[in-house]
Amino acid sequence: MIQVTDAIAIPDEELEWTYARAGGPGGQNVNKVSSKAVLRWHAAASAAPIPLAAWARMKARFPSRFTVEGDVVLSAQEYRDQERNRQACEEKLAEMIRIALVEPAPRKATKPTRSAKRRRVADKRRQSAKKQSRRGSGQDE
Repeated sequence: MIQVTDAIAIPDEELEWTYARAGGPGGQNVNKVSSKAVLRWHAAASAAPIPLAAWARMKARFPSRFTVEGDVVLSAQEYRDQERNRQACEEKLAEMIRIALVEPAPRKATKPTRSAKRRRVADKRRQSAKKQSRRGSGQDE
């Protein structure tokens, strides 16, 4: 069972594990041992109490992790042994959900200050004067 928060836990029955040969460190060991862990979580049919808004944020934030069917697919091959890669996958999934659970702060509309407006207009005038001085008299010589 993956414990995401105090209220949210994903049962092991919902997780599907596959293992493959990994690249990276390990020397000849990588040619013999299937240490890469691939986690598939059938998120659409999950019993985990994740709010709908968090689902939407998760899909928007991590679109490459979702399949067309709504499954989440994660893989880990950082470590030389299968168990640590499996733990890394579980931690990645838990972190994804934790990030999605945080609601973004609503944006507060602000107005520019009076001095900022003054600076902007002064800069425009300076730029205009610079370009005005570059112009020719307009008469052919």
